[in-house]
Amino acid sequence: MTAAALLTYAAAVGVAGPLMLRGPRWAHRSPGPALAVWLGLSLSFIAAVILAAAQAVPPDGRVHIGLIGLLHACGLALGTQGDAPGAQEAALAVASWIPAVAVALWVGFWYGRALLQGRRWRRRHAAAVDLVGRYAPRHQAVVLQHDAPAAYCLPGRDPRIVITQGTLDTLSPLQLAAVLAHERAHITGRHHLVLAAVEAFGRAFPGLPLARQSHTEVALLLEMLADDRAVRRHGGDAVAVALCEVAAGSAPTGAFAAGGSGALVRMRRVLTPAPAQHLALRSTILLAAVLTPAIPFLVACSA
Repeated sequence: MTAAALLTYAAAVGVAGPLMLRGPRWAHRSPGPALAVWLGLSLSFIAAVILAAAQAVPPDGRVHIGLIGLLHACGLALGTQGDAPGAQEAALAVASWIPAVAVALWVGFWYGRALLQGRRWRRRHAAAVDLVGRYAPRHQAVVLQHDAPAAYCLPGRDPRIVITQGTLDTLSPLQLAAVLAHERAHITGRHHLVLAAVEAFGRAFPGLPLARQSHTEVALLLEMLADDRAVRRHGGDAVAVALCEVAAGSAPTGAFAAGGSGALVRMRRVLTPAPAQHLALRSTILLAAVLTPAIPFLVACSA
């Protein structure tokens, strides 16, 4: 019965979740809390699937007994009162968690694969950029000889900000500073780790609406977060004009480009900023996002 409840919850989150999150203006007004909600729903879905798998062959239908059996089978003392499960019960408890561990390993495999592939691609591209470009200490960026304005970054352990000569020729010093601040926000915020997570989620659960739409929405929210940091330092006008200039420039797939995801929506957002949401509302949204992954555990333990 618990497994059915968990699967029903997972289906509701995976299908109805994106319908509730797409479109509302509050998401663009507060990209940070909105990003937390997307990630919280994804984690909640994964937790529900893992716990449902654990309930597929439960020793006695309760999650905590399975955990006790698993820990005893591993030789760990729990310090709890009462008789410990016997060898047979412990074996059943371990067997009951095999499907759950398989699901967790499946998700972990895709996340590790996304991280590894992204790191390899960034390393190869950085080597090529260093070979054909020149490093500009003043801008702390690699400059490529290309007439079209473009700017992007390669985050990671050895990050790069890449701009074209057309960017230097087209943008004013203030606009260029805004673009560089935008790219640095991606690097310091480690946004590539978040994108790798949603990419792995999509590959682990292909066809799931939540997984299919999270990558696009999360990528846009990350760009908005970087825009906001640039606006705070250099003003909205400089950011909007810079976005307009570099929007037509090409950037390699996998890099964070200043004129990337949803450039038109972001320009409108920067030029006509909506009133900031009340602190209490933002705090409530963040709290709900943090607590959402705990719902499947409450459902499982309630049995």
